[in-house]
Amino acid sequence: MANFEKYGFSCSVRRSGRARRMRLAVHCDGSVVATVPKAMPPGLLERFLRDKTDWIRKKVAFFKGVKRPFFASYGRKEYLQSKDQALELAKERVNFFNQFYQAKFKKISVKNQKARWGSCSTKGNLNFNYKILFLPEKARDYIIVHEICHLREFNHSKNFWNLVRQTIPDYLEIKKELKRNYLKI
Repeated sequence: MANFEKYGFSCSVRRSGRARRMRLAVHCDGSVVATVPKAMPPGLLERFLRDKTDWIRKKVAFFKGVKRPFFASYGRKEYLQSKDQALELAKERVNFFNQFYQAKFKKISVKNQKARWGSCSTKGNLNFNYKILFLPEKARDYIIVHEICHLREFNHSKNFWNLVRQTIPDYLEIKKELKRNYLKI
């Protein structure tokens, strides 16, 4: 645990043999975690954190101001109880929206992800967080359409957002609502 109390935060440090660069995360409970390559010198991390102090403070303050910390207590037990229902929902909505997009995909999975609502692999697999089950319909449809559109545009270009807009015209408002009320998980 790196102590940056003079800057207003503490930071857990995870050294990873797989990490190629430093990564910084501020979680909804206000904790700060830096993931760094195993061989990185400590002084480099300290300088990185010092440079990011303002950003870290803003994120910690943001999370303190969130009125309802969505999913703060959901764990493995809730995942096991909800994953089948979430998978059925995801399959149903993917099939519904894919009538319009006609994108090719291989598999739909539901996971207990910590930092994502959904993802799309280059192999054509769609993955969704089981917690989409508890979101308002518009929000979960946006997440599902977002991932379907990645099957056609594997980026966040203007073309990608135009695809999303075709079935979710108010996607910008939904995206803001997700960030404001449901965090990023």
